[in-house]
Amino acid sequence: MKLLMAEDDIVSKKLLKNFLDNYGKCDVTIDGKECLEAYVKSMDKGEPYDLICLDIMMPKMNGVEVLEQIRLEEERRGVAGREMVKIIMTTALDEVDIVMKSFRKGCESYLIKPILKEKLEEEMIKLDLLKEQ
Repeated sequence: MKLLMAEDDIVSKKLLKNFLDNYGKCDVTIDGKECLEAYVKSMDKGEPYDLICLDIMMPKMNGVEVLEQIRLEEERRGVAGREMVKIIMTTALDEVDIVMKSFRKGCESYLIKPILKEKLEEEMIKLDLLKEQ
């Protein structure tokens, strides 16, 4: 599985990367702009990501803006349905309006920090990225 995470907090980044490394190659970006660039580069190479864990509050571009740009890029490239990258928004905020906006823009799930391995696995199972054990 090919994974990408966008996280600017050092502690959250280490924790999430440790979890994700169990499931495949995990690339790490530190801001929204870098995340979007990594996503586009992967598509250009024909090696798309299976999952992106996208922090909502980041410098340069916030997670909702990145999410919107990823979905626009997929539309532009004719990527639809099951071929679309799965996106889990991560946030320290439990604000309903931001979460709802993320779902309207096309995320499949969200997790509130601190992220627990069990919750991450549960969401990955729901997204058909992992098999239930």
